[in-house]
Amino acid sequence: MSLERFPRFTLLDGPTPLQRLPALSTKLNINLFVKRDDMLGLGGGGNKLRKLEFLLGDALRSGADTLIAVGGVQSNFARLLAAAACKAGVQCELVLSHMVPRDDADYLQNGNTILNRLFGARTHDLPASVDAVAYANARAAELEREGRSVYVCPLGGSSAVGCLGYVAGAIEIELQRAEQGLRFDHILLPNGSGGTQVGLLAGAILQGQAVDTISSYNVLAPVEKTIEQTEVKLRETLDLLGLSTDSAEGSVKVRDGYRGNGYGVPTESMRDALSLMATTEGLLLDPVYGGKAFAGLLGDVRSGWIAPGSNVLFVMTGGLPSLFAYRDALT
Repeated sequence: MSLERFPRFTLLDGPTPLQRLPALSTKLNINLFVKRDDMLGLGGGGNKLRKLEFLLGDALRSGADTLIAVGGVQSNFARLLAAAACKAGVQCELVLSHMVPRDDADYLQNGNTILNRLFGARTHDLPASVDAVAYANARAAELEREGRSVYVCPLGGSSAVGCLGYVAGAIEIELQRAEQGLRFDHILLPNGSGGTQVGLLAGAILQGQAVDTISSYNVLAPVEKTIEQTEVKLRETLDLLGLSTDSAEGSVKVRDGYRGNGYGVPTESMRDALSLMATTEGLLLDPVYGGKAFAGLLGDVRSGWIAPGSNVLFVMTGGLPSLFAYRDALT
């Protein structure tokens, strides 16, 4: 009921599957389940569509005719915003910064960048030294002087409004868990801009559930900054929902050690994780988010933090197009 008062533009076809992976479960000696948010279909798929349902709803309610996204060159959020804008019949501009130290042709011209062009988005290509958010706001002001109404989305869609997407996702997971008679010892996921973890935590709190099973692996920022920023967004989201922010204290758990040398920079453990998932279950992870987070899961199985026989849910967040931007790193 708490979500019904927020405007929402439908982008999802329905619930995504919650599946057990039998071969990997046997190999790892755990009961491994995945939430298949990689199967969200619009625009090449991915979990950002959950956030965009609420962001687009908010934008359209405000009368926006133009959407602006900020992100890296291979941003999944930017690509999906461009697709969602097509569906909603509004214009889209992408302010993309060179956040990853790669300048090869595959990275600059393949993957998400191809799809951005197909969706008709106007792209502003910025060097890493330029403040992309300030540029986006200046561009919005310029368009508004021309008579346009502009909605600027936050990095990764992870404002309090965007985080509502995974509040809804948490409710969906709980329904599926109950239907299948499951209990999860761990719910694990990647944490970039924090919105997915915030939504799952807020959704658990909204439903009166414990949050100690939910942990993430940082893939964008160092762990201390990731925790700090995720806690801020969790308080903002709980406040938006009309819930006490006291429960935000100490509830953000982030597992460190798998980001490597930086955001989007390939690691050996990421490559091993992609290969294991592909060759064992025939499923694809992306190299930036899911690959590094699943590498963390594998490391935690080896260390014993995830105990043998545990019921583990891994959230597959999508981002498949970026695989093609990392050809040289994966061959």
